[in-house]
Amino acid sequence: MWLYLAVLVGLYYLVRWHRERQVVSHLRDKYVFITGCDSGFGNLLARQLDMRGMRVLAACLTEKGAEQLRAQTSDRLETVTLDVTKTESISAAAQWVKERVGDRGGSYPTLG
Repeated sequence: MWLYLAVLVGLYYLVRWHRERQVVSHLRDKYVFITGCDSGFGNLLARQLDMRGMRVLAACLTEKGAEQLRAQTSDRLETVTLDVTKTESISAAAQWVKERVGDRGGSYPTLG
């Protein structure tokens, strides 16, 4: 019985190791846009993806949050100030993303 348990635990760690080693090809050519990067999950995700080599476009509510994030990351990460409750701010951020990504991005959502 202990042998079966050991085999199951071994298989679990083997599968976990394999999944963690999978990598998206051409990461340096990929962009990701993340909102809420001042703190919390958005901040953590932006830093993790930057560390993995992706180009991160991080939207922060405050300039102070943007400065702190830039201080902790590489030059692949760029920040923009965005208040998702204001249409003008969303339009400006969408234009900023289009300027950065250009024709390397996918389709852009249209704002009404």
